[in-house]
Amino acid sequence: MTVEAYQPMTIARLGELLATCAEQERWLMISEFLEEHRHEPRPTRLALLAAEPATTGDERWDVFLAALAEHLAAKDDRRGPAWCEQRHLYQFWFPFNTPAARVEAIVHAPAAFRRRGVMLARNELESA
Repeated sequence: MTVEAYQPMTIARLGELLATCAEQERWLMISEFLEEHRHEPRPTRLALLAAEPATTGDERWDVFLAALAEHLAAKDDRRGPAWCEQRHLYQFWFPFNTPAARVEAIVHAPAAFRRRGVMLARNELESA
């Protein structure tokens, strides 16, 4: 039996998982990615964001990944990867679409998400 060494999830791998998992599992995958990302040293965290994810088959999630990569890079005082620049929505998307969540997102969406049209409150990323 071959045992592989632990490798933290990359944003490209997260994209693959979002493309193949059920809708209700997506936030679990995002949560796992965020947890792994959080525990890595800074140079590794930046490397986890470098490779462009293939399409998930849903433009909203493709743009979400770009916003997430830029947001996480900014937390390390870095620019997002170049691949992020081309991904934007032309109509706002509220992943959590209740009246309260919409208000919270409008007021508290992180800049990387807001500028791409993904309206998501900062605390949604912390609880994902």
